Amino acid sequence: MDGARWLDGREAAAWRGLQTMQMQLNATLARELAGDSDLSYPDYMVLVALTDQPGERRRPFELGHDLGWEKSRVSHHVSRMVARGLVTRDKCPSDQRGSFVVITAKGRAAITAAAPGHVAAVRRYVIDRLTPAQLDVLAEISASVVAGLNEAEAGWDECARADRTNGSER
Repeated sequence: MDGARWLDGREAAAWRGLQTMQMQLNATLARELAGDSDLSYPDYMVLVALTDQPGERRRPFELGHDLGWEKSRVSHHVSRMVARGLVTRDKCPSDQRGSFVVITAKGRAAITAAAPGHVAAVRRYVIDRLTPAQLDVLAEISASVVAGLNEAEAGWDECARADRTNGSER
């Protein structure tokens, strides 16, 4: 592949370290959460996204954006959570085809029970291992990378809208 900007040793070490950290951290947090509660890590992520909002409700497309999930993954996962009584789907009054995903009392109880253990694990594996300066740098790095990802997503959304517009004119 001519013209590729290959990673040098320093860049490759940083990238591989990030990948390894992300995979191991997610696996460890998921394993501990499952051992301490009846929630999977994706369940917990959905419930956090809901409890972070006024009214504890989100449209499915908003959940997908918040979690970085495709529409089908949101739909399938929410269906499983509905079947377990953790969330409900409420009709959207302004959009007859739309709905809200809403946390239930059972979902609220589940996240309330799981959160202390999860936060303790986050502290044990990340927060307490870093200095205040490192935490600030981590927050800055995360914000910079997320901003770039959001810019890319906005560009993809523009391309998708253009494709739909071009397709409808044919």
